[in-house]
Amino acid sequence: MEYTALLEQQIIGRLRVDNPWWTEGKIPSFFGNMRPRMYLDIFYPLVTDLSINRSVVLMGPRRVGKTVMIYHTIQQLMAEGVSAQNIIYISVETPIYNQIPLEQLFNLCKLTLGKQTNDQSQYYVFFDEIQYLKDWEVHLKSLVDTYHNVRFVVSGSAAAELRKRSNESGAGRFTDFILPPLTFYEYIHLKNYQNLLIRQQMQWYGMDVDYYNSIDINRLNQLFIDYINYGGYPEVVFSDKIRENPGQFIRHDIIDKVLLRDLPSMYGIQDVQELNSVFTMIAYHSGEQFSYEGMSQESGVRKDVLRRYIEYLEAAFLIKVIHRTDDNAKRYQRETSFKIYLTNPSLRCALFQPITETDAEIGNMVETAVYAQWIPRLGVDIAYANWRTSKKQQGEVDIVGMDTGRQKPCWAVEVKWSDRYAEHPEELSSLLYFMPKTNLNHALITTKTTTARHALSVGQMQFMPVACYAYIVGKNTINKTREMYGL
Repeated sequence: MEYTALLEQQIIGRLRVDNPWWTEGKIPSFFGNMRPRMYLDIFYPLVTDLSINRSVVLMGPRRVGKTVMIYHTIQQLMAEGVSAQNIIYISVETPIYNQIPLEQLFNLCKLTLGKQTNDQSQYYVFFDEIQYLKDWEVHLKSLVDTYHNVRFVVSGSAAAELRKRSNESGAGRFTDFILPPLTFYEYIHLKNYQNLLIRQQMQWYGMDVDYYNSIDINRLNQLFIDYINYGGYPEVVFSDKIRENPGQFIRHDIIDKVLLRDLPSMYGIQDVQELNSVFTMIAYHSGEQFSYEGMSQESGVRKDVLRRYIEYLEAAFLIKVIHRTDDNAKRYQRETSFKIYLTNPSLRCALFQPITETDAEIGNMVETAVYAQWIPRLGVDIAYANWRTSKKQQGEVDIVGMDTGRQKPCWAVEVKWSDRYAEHPEELSSLLYFMPKTNLNHALITTKTTTARHALSVGQMQFMPVACYAYIVGKNTINKTREMYGL
């Protein structure tokens, strides 16, 4: 009995430390001084919309700013008049909270605040790193059903497990929110270089559409290479010390924890070192075409095991599998080849070394960076086109936007890190073959520095610098995410 009382007092002491706004009325300056992610404007309304009794599940890769976004949400709640003593933050991974039920922690907070356990005032309760509590989804579901006066928000970095359990147990009670690595659009704004971009308009697909050009494309390209090497994580963006050794920060603190500590047994993965080896191989070849047969031969891992590894790595937000279509934009019934991209190009830099704009790998990493802007966009169906009609006739188009209902292409993009094709568009043989086959009369081709448009017999070819294109796609991804949540 004495031990229980002593432990309870220690827990209450820790809760006071974790919630300094109860007495000081503000969040710690360490978080308050950080610039918020642009996704905060989308996340915050989900937290404050009390018309639906649901918990919000914030998930995403490690170190993308989930905890910081929770603190910024708390700061905004207080700024809008919510009592500091009605806002509770608990980091479930704190050892002293080990295996304590969420409801008991919630009631201990109310006890600490001198409130009754049956208090019916509106609370906002944040459980960070929720995956450290076994069967967290059962606890959370019960809380949502019991406390209609409380908005529960949970976050976690064991993304694979979190997403799976949220989908299985939280139907109708949980709203998932995925925070991706930094987009290039966010990166530019966090670094205060948005003045390099100027908004313009052009006719595209019969409509006036906004696009961006740069007043200094060489400086923007330097920032783009910097983004490829270091730009996926907010901490790396602002820390020269971390940038000196990104491998220590990303590989040890992000990759190793995902592959070693966050590994859920439900995926049936036993050989963690083998998984790590497969991920390293994928990271090195990000943007290339893979097949299970080829990967099995190269790695010595059975094809069925490789499928489990790829399923886990994708669920953990480390990679994205992009499926193949052919020159008629038809899906393959039996898929033997596919592309895999890192969700964040700076993962490769951490595992190997930073790249420069003249390295042999620059093409694949530029393509990976462009895909990184598309991957967080929910509800979009993108593929790549690859075909072989004979030994001599084969081709590929890097990105094809698909009309899901009709399974027809809506648009096509060729990702290039060169100005050559803007001067010689007739050399784009794959695109020139693909467009009439799929009834496309427009296509976009990225360049290194050139903006141009050419009217060819197959249709309009729009050329723009890849850094400008990545900025536009990143901006549109955030806007589309906002629309998806009805904001």
